[in-house]
Amino acid sequence: MSIILFVITLIVISAILLTKRFNLPRNISLLFIAQPLVTCSAPIIVFIGGLLASELTTNASLATLPISLMILGVAAGSIPAAMIAKVKGRKFAVFTGFSCLLIAVLLAILATKLALFEVFSLASFLFGIGGSFTQQLRFAAIESSNNEEDIPKVLSILMLSGVFAAFLGPEIAVTAKDWFSSPHGYVGSFFLLGLFICLATLIMFFFEEPEIKETSKSGETRALSVIAKQPIFLVAISTATIAYALMSYLMTATPLSMHHMQGHSLNETKWVIQSHIAAMYLPSLFAPWLVKKITLKGLLMTGTTIYLLVALIAFSGQKVIHYWWALILLGIGWNFLFLTGTSLLPQSYNACERHKVQATNDFVLFGFQAFASLMAGWVLFVGGWNYVVLTSLPLIAVLFIINIIYFRHKI
Repeated sequence: MSIILFVITLIVISAILLTKRFNLPRNISLLFIAQPLVTCSAPIIVFIGGLLASELTTNASLATLPISLMILGVAAGSIPAAMIAKVKGRKFAVFTGFSCLLIAVLLAILATKLALFEVFSLASFLFGIGGSFTQQLRFAAIESSNNEEDIPKVLSILMLSGVFAAFLGPEIAVTAKDWFSSPHGYVGSFFLLGLFICLATLIMFFFEEPEIKETSKSGETRALSVIAKQPIFLVAISTATIAYALMSYLMTATPLSMHHMQGHSLNETKWVIQSHIAAMYLPSLFAPWLVKKITLKGLLMTGTTIYLLVALIAFSGQKVIHYWWALILLGIGWNFLFLTGTSLLPQSYNACERHKVQATNDFVLFGFQAFASLMAGWVLFVGGWNYVVLTSLPLIAVLFIINIIYFRHKI
């Protein structure tokens, strides 16, 4: 518990120092503090979802179903979350998402207390729905910025809070695991998570509704089928989707492979997952500088090469050090590839087309991510860890093909 209190203290101190250093509005501080308190729910499900589900069901291939359902929930809730924010405002949308997370917590407590796999799966889906609202917090931060020049700094600061969520989630899972008696543990983990969500809700009461800056709709409105045929659109959506799918595929299989199959301790497994999630967000602090130095094309090639290194390291052994290095590089590669895909996407649409293109992008991205996480459990239990790594190679090959397309079309 002392580690958790230390992390929360760091969050508060960092929020105060960063916002004062860059002279940013109070809203940014509130978002910085509240965001990791709720987004840590995703690392918790990633960390213990497969382990707990494997105890709750006799069908081992369904062990990663809760994680897949969480990701599906993010995809299913992304459009409603954006519409609610548009109609009712950011603050109302935040409270709606936090309420959904609290309902998910209550269902997770019931599921772990009574050992109900179906209820735990439903709770995981609702965690995803709530997560789709927390994904919108970055837009609340942008709208709260004093001017457009502050937006890169604001986004970098919020991305930094993801590092705290990476450590906070698994710590909550392990620290409170046996607070209350249950067949397989973790009732206390979800109880403590619920307390943090309540704390984040109280913090957001002080959040001031930002003034929505409407943008003019310019340019020709084209059919989605026309937009989707553009090479820049295909490169952007394929890069981000494959990056997310491969990351989810290997990350989901890792806790099961390490702890359930190889017998590595829960703390060792926790450290690998924490390191991985931290590696997903820390590169954002220097990625803008890197883009200036090597451009997006260089970043795409670097991320693709890193993914190939991930496969080579993961295939070379199953000691803790192999998992750790593979997952660290997986996080860095994901950051580079996702940043590339996200940066290229706006080049494929006019201002008046942005909503439908962004919605399509998120639906495809999270849909494939959910499918990849679900397949991870089945492939792992059928063929083992090495087979999981081998089946990732075709998608890495596709990434290299995307690099060729990107370079050849001069886009």
